[in-house]
Amino acid sequence: MKKIVLTGACGALGSVLRAPLAKLAEELVSTDIAQAPAELMPNERFVQADLTDLANVEAVMQGAEMVVHFGAIPDEAPFEELLGPNFIGAYTVWEAAHRAGARRVVYASSVHAVGLQETMSGHDTEVPHRPDTFYGLSKCFAEDMGRMFWEKRGLEAVCLRIMSCTPEPQNARALYSWLSHGDLVRLVEASVTTPVTGFTIAWGVSANSRAPVSNARVSFLGYHPRDNAEDWADRLLPTPKSPDPSDPAQRCLGGPFAVVPLGESGVAAIRRMTETG
Repeated sequence: MKKIVLTGACGALGSVLRAPLAKLAEELVSTDIAQAPAELMPNERFVQADLTDLANVEAVMQGAEMVVHFGAIPDEAPFEELLGPNFIGAYTVWEAAHRAGARRVVYASSVHAVGLQETMSGHDTEVPHRPDTFYGLSKCFAEDMGRMFWEKRGLEAVCLRIMSCTPEPQNARALYSWLSHGDLVRLVEASVTTPVTGFTIAWGVSANSRAPVSNARVSFLGYHPRDNAEDWADRLLPTPKSPDPSDPAQRCLGGPFAVVPLGESGVAAIRRMTETG
């Protein structure tokens, strides 16, 4: 490919993707509202940009064949705070990608688009939206917009419902929800290099023995995860615990995001859960 654009390039996940994406194109243009990373790949160019500014994003997109959109606030927050980066920012990325003649947007969606679905029900990629937060609602908005841009304008999209992506699984919930950094790279590379995707939703999850979701419907992506959170089970489950069937944080895919008040940080709730075991 001649040019890939990566948004959110300075974020926790975007920074993992910069080097692998640089290998897939003649030029990688990385962008973030933050300042440039200390070092860039030989074929990487960085542009500091605000995703809510359509003209700004259009300039970044010129000549792009593929857009990997990971720029957003990655947590629950008041709706007014999410409106710009997560809602309007998603629109400007899709609109600018369309105007630039890009072929596809690979989007960092989230399990929180369906976070109030029950974990033990078993879900493929056709499970309907059931957001657990304003943050999850922003992912529903972007997924629906991606489908509309495909059906009305022919711009492909692969929406990755990422569960919990960390270098190692952090808590008992991660035994089913973990996405390793290595599998994140494999998933994004597959989403970029698959010849035809149309509009596709895929789960961002590793090959966990306890995974409650399935990518069987989208095997054409060629995503083959290699890591399994079960390798950490002895550390994460030192003593058996009785489940509380009345607790949505245990019962729902969104975990603690399913119970935090709207507008309050879900990441903080997960951190507290991790610290207390």
